[in-house]
Parts: sequence; C-alpha cells; structure tokens
Amino acid sequence: MTAPPSSDANMRRVLAMYGPAVFAGALATRATDPVVADIALDFGTTAAQAALLGTAYTLPFALVQPILGPVADSVGKRRVVTICVGLLAVMLVASAIAASLGWLMAFRALSGAAAGGMMPLTLAIMADAVPLKDRQVALSRMLVFGISGQIAGGAIAGPVAAVFGWRGMLLLCALAAVAGAVALLLAARGAAPEPVTRYDPVVAAKRYRTILANPNAIPLYLTVAAEGGLVFGSFPFLAPLMIARGIGGTTEAGLAIGAFGVGGLAYAAMARPLLARFGQAGVVRIGGGIGALALLGFAVAPAFWVMATAGFLLGIAFYMIHNAIQTRATELSQQFRGSAVSLHAFSFFSGQSLGPVVFGLGGAVVGLGVSLAVAAVLLFGLAWMLARRPA
Repeated sequence: MTAPPSSDANMRRVLAMYGPAVFAGALATRATDPVVADIALDFGTTAAQAALLGTAYTLPFALVQPILGPVADSVGKRRVVTICVGLLAVMLVASAIAASLGWLMAFRALSGAAAGGMMPLTLAIMADAVPLKDRQVALSRMLVFGISGQIAGGAIAGPVAAVFGWRGMLLLCALAAVAGAVALLLAARGAAPEPVTRYDPVVAAKRYRTILANPNAIPLYLTVAAEGGLVFGSFPFLAPLMIARGIGGTTEAGLAIGAFGVGGLAYAAMARPLLARFGQAGVVRIGGGIGALALLGFAVAPAFWVMATAGFLLGIAFYMIHNAIQTRATELSQQFRGSAVSLHAFSFFSGQSLGPVVFGLGGAVVGLGVSLAVAAVLLFGLAWMLARRPA
C-alpha cells in the first residue's frame, strides 16, 4: 500500500504548480510604483494622480474576492487560478499600449481583478494540502514567490523603464504571466480533476455569514486592512519624496521597494527558527517594533542607503506580522477555506487601495514625513494588539 504524500511533498507540489503564477501577480502589483514620476511626465499629470495607479490595481483585486472565493469553492480553485493568470497576461499587454492615463487606469484595474484570483486562492490550496502544524512555514514558502515578484517589480522597474520605458516594464510583466500560465497548465496535466458544483450566490452569502459569525473573523479582517494601508500606502510616494530630498529618483525608489522584498525573503528563511524561539505572538511583537523603526526611517531618511535599509527592515517586519494573520485566516473556516481566505484578501487589498489616498491627503496637509511617523506608531500598536489576541 502506497503511503500518503508527506507535508513537505505536498508543499513542494503546490509550490511548483502555483509559484510562477504568484510571482507574476506580485511582479505586476508593484510594477508602476517606482515609475510614477515617469508616467506622470508622459501623460502630463501630477505624481499624486499617477500614484493612484496603485489603488487602481489593488481596489479591484479586493472587490473581486467576495465573488472569486465562493466561485472557486464551487468550480475548483485550480481552474479559477488558471483562468485568472491568463487574463492577467492579456490585461497587462493592454496596459502597456494604453493611450492615456484614463485607459491605463482602466486596464490596471482589470489587471488587478485578474490577479485577485491567484495569491489568495493559492494560499487556500496550500492550506488544504498541509496540516496546521506545518502550515505557517508552508505559507511562508509560497510567499517567497510573491516576495520575489515584489523584489523584481521594485528593483528592475527603474532600469527597465530607463531603456524600454514604463510600457516595456508592463510588457515584461505580461511575459511573466504567460510563463505562470504555461507552468500551471503543464503541472496540472497529471493532477486529479477538480469536482464541480453549481455556483449559487445564496449559498455563497450563507457561507460568508458562517465565516463572519466566528468571533475572530471581523477583528482579524480589520487588522489586515489596516496593515495593508499602513505598510504599502507610502510606496507610490517614495520616488517623489526622494527626488524632493535630492537623494535619488525612480531607480533608487525601485531599489528601496525591492529591498522590502529582500527583507521578506530574509523572514522566509528565518521563519521556522523564529517561530520556534519566540512563538507566533513574540514574532508579531518584534515585527511591530521593526516596522515602526522602518517607517520612521522613511520619514527622516537623509540618504539613499537609509531608505534602502528602511525598506529591507519593513519587509522583514511586514511578513513577521502578515504571516501570522494569514495563518489565522486559513483556520476561520475549514469547510469554506477559499471563501475565508478571499475575505482576508478583500480586506487586505482594500486597505492597500486606500493607503495611497490617505498618505496623499496626509502629505498635502501635514507632509509625508509626519504621515509616515504617524503610520509608524499605528503599526506598532496594531502588532501589539494582534499579539494579545489568541491564535
């Protein structure tokens, strides 16, 4: 009798099938942040208006989650992920040839909606495949693909734009999405077919009511929304901030955002020993302190190396906090895990989409430096409140 696959074997299988698609979605997410100034110049608009491209991507990403979660639970998570990565490739090509900022906003919005069917559902797939005792480590391994995409999106956007323009960067993202779709189709050929049931919106609504009836659900979803806004809201403003201070431009801002991803990789490498040494609550508290220090670094940075170091520390801190939230979200409903994780993603990316708006208003009223300092205090408090709640 053949022994069932181990947790590590299941983890490796899921990573091989879905990792490239997750990378492509993450690459596209941060692709426009470092080139905001270039896009604004090209279309004759302000950096603040071009910075809303981040919101244009993340808000639809959030809004499709309440639909995609129950659809995936009905027709199959793998099927939905495959369709979405293909749509992402098409929308990224359309974004690259957009004739105006309005069209670019529209295609970025459709790209975000397509990307909404990748990372959240992939986390649910990983949670289905790996038992709870190994799950936080397994999710951190999947995050490596997302983090690597963020590193690439931040670090290479400036250099690629310098040679091929920001449109060239979006075409590169489209090629990554095509590669993700091909990898998934090839890996899925030997996989068992997914069962299909009829999607019923009334049943979907009942599932969400069941999930939200869990007393841990709403506090957890509010926490991840606040985290998304506090951490990612400033990214589109880093290039204008560095230009204003005379410490860099598009390329340097991209490298600072890329350093965030490097910090995430550093956390993924340290996740198992950190959790064993400090426990989930301890790791979250440490992450809150490091994250506050990083945002203060952005607020006062007098040189590029300070911005890059702050980006690196913020990446470590974010994943120390976020990995714990993700793990808890996968346990809110074992029966409807796809829907529960989709609500988590809806909350997280809703916060991300509002972040640039809030930071833009804060920059206009009190200055970006003060806004970043306030965000540092709020992130620290958020982490400590999360650590106090039982896992």
